[in-house]
Amino acid sequence: MKFYIYTLGCKVNTYESNVISDLLKDKGYKEVSNLEDADVYIINTCTVTNTADNKSLKTIRQAHRANPDALIIVCGCMSQHRSKDLVGMEGVSVVLGNKNKSKIAEYIEKYEKEKKQVVDIYDLTDVPFETMKLNNFDKTRAFVKIQDGCNNFCSYCIIPYTRGNVRSKKPEDVLEEIKTLVAGGHEEVVLTGIHTGHYGSEFEDYSFSDLLKDILKIKELKRLRISSIEITELDDEFLDILKNNKVLVDHMHIPLQSGSDKILKLMNRKYDKKYFIDKIEEIRKIRPLISITTDIIVGFPGETEELFNETLETVKKIRFSKIHVFPYSPREGTKSTFMDGQVDEVTKKRRVKTLIELSKELEIEYMDKFIDQELEFIPEVERDGYLFGHTGNYLYIKTKGCKELLHQSIMVKIESTNYPYSIGEII
Repeated sequence: MKFYIYTLGCKVNTYESNVISDLLKDKGYKEVSNLEDADVYIINTCTVTNTADNKSLKTIRQAHRANPDALIIVCGCMSQHRSKDLVGMEGVSVVLGNKNKSKIAEYIEKYEKEKKQVVDIYDLTDVPFETMKLNNFDKTRAFVKIQDGCNNFCSYCIIPYTRGNVRSKKPEDVLEEIKTLVAGGHEEVVLTGIHTGHYGSEFEDYSFSDLLKDILKIKELKRLRISSIEITELDDEFLDILKNNKVLVDHMHIPLQSGSDKILKLMNRKYDKKYFIDKIEEIRKIRPLISITTDIIVGFPGETEELFNETLETVKKIRFSKIHVFPYSPREGTKSTFMDGQVDEVTKKRRVKTLIELSKELEIEYMDKFIDQELEFIPEVERDGYLFGHTGNYLYIKTKGCKELLHQSIMVKIESTNYPYSIGEII
């Protein structure tokens, strides 16, 4: 049988989709890249925003139109949160939440045998970590899921309800997986999770920092990246690791979400802007040229024009190297849905545009700092005689080169900025 996987949302979903792909291939299934060629569709959904929901529904309809006789499996966060909406959709064969994704082959076999829709949605309030192991990724960058779930309950976020409680992969399993990936030629490992920095919180005497120390003992590992981490988790122990080990890259993604203390409080975030700014300054004392990227939500209930301008000023003060901007999207079941001061869509779009324009200015400002500097980068793709890849601080490099140089560390001198690329010459 031929299968097609469509993945929406976060890097955790990407990781889980790759595990599903590996497992199905081991069972003799063949993965295809064209929707029309598949007998089985696996749609790994996201429900963080209305846009994510709509994309998931659109993809289901496209799959059914492409092959009305195909088996369609819908899994992930939207399935977990809105299973009733999916059960009634034409063509949907299996509805699976955020548990047992590693058993999708069994669900296919069950449906093929019984020819009846399968619905399997678990209560994730108290479930163990579902161990998945990935052996195959592209040769440059490999994601390793170390954690699942979130206990923060930010007022806008549906994820604690769709992913459940915080739970962590056993340290020995994380280390074994990374060693396997490194031995297979991967230059960079990215640690990912729903609340990555909360790894190990349910363990008695083993923390996220302990895990980092153990990973950094793997001699063949050239780069270690953290997909995202909360500002409140950057304690002295973590900062000491950042100071003393260059394998941990010059890039951190730290969500701000708002630059207004009033909005941060309404969001139920665990810091104020002074705490955030002070911690960023601590980081930059250790690594002055580190790339710090962030997430910001605009149009949150109660966000007046004055409070939005406060966010703009906070962003200008911090000087992020990139901002991922999201318009606030009410999610059924979250506290923010019932808050006063809902912002209209036109205003949200205008504020998104303003912040994206500022982000571009800050990106170029950061990129320009590295002109005439020599940096290490790893080419990921080759197109028309040019190599494209990222440095440790996540500059996107474009340089002349041949495909024989792919997936290996190369030194490049930055000559100019041509957004979104830093133009370099191999040295």
